[in-house]
Amino acid sequence: MLLPSATHNKNSHWIGLYTALGVVWGCSFIFIKLGLEFLTPIGVAFGRVSMGALTLVFWARFMKIQLPRDKKIWLHLWVVSLLLNVIPGVLFAVAETEVTSILAGIINAVTPLMTLLAIMVVFRQEKAKNYQVLGLLIGLIGVLTVLGVWQGIGDNPIGAILALLLAVTCYGFSFPYSRKFVLPRKLQPEALAAVQVSTGAITLLPFYLIDGIAKDEYRPGPVFAMIALGVFGSGFAYIWNFKIMEAAGSAIASTVTYVTPVVAVVVGIIFLGENVFWYEPVGAAIVLLGAAIGQQRIKLFNRF
Repeated sequence: MLLPSATHNKNSHWIGLYTALGVVWGCSFIFIKLGLEFLTPIGVAFGRVSMGALTLVFWARFMKIQLPRDKKIWLHLWVVSLLLNVIPGVLFAVAETEVTSILAGIINAVTPLMTLLAIMVVFRQEKAKNYQVLGLLIGLIGVLTVLGVWQGIGDNPIGAILALLLAVTCYGFSFPYSRKFVLPRKLQPEALAAVQVSTGAITLLPFYLIDGIAKDEYRPGPVFAMIALGVFGSGFAYIWNFKIMEAAGSAIASTVTYVTPVVAVVVGIIFLGENVFWYEPVGAAIVLLGAAIGQQRIKLFNRF
């Protein structure tokens, strides 16, 4: 058992990192929107992983952490980068050319449900529990509410909505894949994250060289937004997430997903003047309720 002073030190340490992580990942959607002022969707995706890679590689060298040399782990981390960085990075940027950063941030809250679905359908280790099925059904109702399905999907193009849903599906599959093929290697997270985002940057580089710049107009705001997105959102955020897991446990760390849509809504309204419709935050709350039930954070009945 930890002494009271040790407990206090750990709490004061991870709460600050937790807050920073929620803010950074919540702001990533407005950063994407700003980056699209001078970059194409591919350019935004490449910019964030390339700067994230530089940040993590330099950090690993500064901390004297060796990168893995096993080709198999590099291959697995490349797959993780496709699911966590490359494909979603492009899809979120493509979607945000047509939808608000607020909607993108809210749809991102579906990630825990997609993770649960991936575990149940593809990475099957046990039979699906009743509470998991219930959580998925409630989450689906939440998604339909976010989109205002009773009035079609409003002004949101179906292609953009599908891009967002496909992106969070990739996120969902990345976590159980990592748990099965990467985490058992017991390598340092800083090294794993550095290889992951670096392979993502290498993958996107040729596409960036072909079609990465939308226009040669580099205003300070969008440029700094991309730097913040890369250095913090795709760089230090991975280290912070690990430290939170280490200090407070993975259950607490995963709840940052509940913070990011709130941050996305607030910054979208304040800095971009985006509109939010009543059913979007209501739907987001239903999605988060479904995720909480599916993860057994909320137990409605003992039988579930």
